[in-house]
Amino acid sequence: MRLSWRRSSDAEDRFEQWIAEQHQRRVLAGETNPSRPCPDEKFLQDLARRSPNISLSDPRIDHAATCRACMSRLLALRQEQRSGRQKVIAAAAASCALLVVAVLVGRYASQGRQTTENAVISQTVDLWDAGTVRGEQPGQLQSVSLPAAHIDLTILLPRHSAPGQYLVAITRDQNGNGVVAEGHAPTEAIGEKQQITTIIDLSKAQAGQYFLSTTHEQDQAAYYYPLQVR
Repeated sequence: MRLSWRRSSDAEDRFEQWIAEQHQRRVLAGETNPSRPCPDEKFLQDLARRSPNISLSDPRIDHAATCRACMSRLLALRQEQRSGRQKVIAAAAASCALLVVAVLVGRYASQGRQTTENAVISQTVDLWDAGTVRGEQPGQLQSVSLPAAHIDLTILLPRHSAPGQYLVAITRDQNGNGVVAEGHAPTEAIGEKQQITTIIDLSKAQAGQYFLSTTHEQDQAAYYYPLQVR
C-alpha cells in the first residue's frame, strides 16, 4: 500500500492537525517508546516529502512517528523543504520582475531611440560669401557640416541669388548622382539677402563626404558645395 493523501473538509483538517500536534508534543517530550533502530537519512527525507514509494505498512513509519530523534529530524526536513519552495518562488518572482524591467527598459530605450531619430534639429548653412560656380565645379566654401538627423535646414543663399523656388539636394557627387535627401522651398528675403528653409532627412545617411546642391527651379542653375555628414 502506498501513501495517498485524500481531500477532506476544513473541519476534518483542523481536527487532524490538532491530533497530529498533540502526538507530536508527546513524542518530542519523550513520552512514547519507539521500537526498532532509527531508519536512515534517506528514508526520513522520503517520508518528509511524502514520497509515493513508501508503503504505509513499512514498520519504519511507526518508529519515526514515535521516536523523538526521528520526529525532530522530520520537522527539520519539512522546514527545509518549505524554505526551499519559498526560495524557488522568490527566485521565480525575481526573475519575472527582472524580465518585466528588461522589457520596460528595452521599450523605453527603443522609444528614446525613435524620439532621437525623429527629432528635428535646426541647422543653418551660410553661403552668403561662397562662390557661385555652376555645374561640376564645387563652390569655394571651405566646409559645410550637418548631422545625420532630421534637419530643419535654413540656407542663406550666395550673393546675387535670384528669388523663387529652389530644390535643395544632398548628393554623393558634384554631378548630382546618388541623391540621399532633398527638399523644396521658396526664397524669403531678409534685407538684401535671400534664404530658404526646408526639411532634409539625413537620419539614415552614413557619416562621410557628400555635396549640398541648390537649384533654382526656374532656370535650373545648380550649385554644389562640399558637405560633411557627421
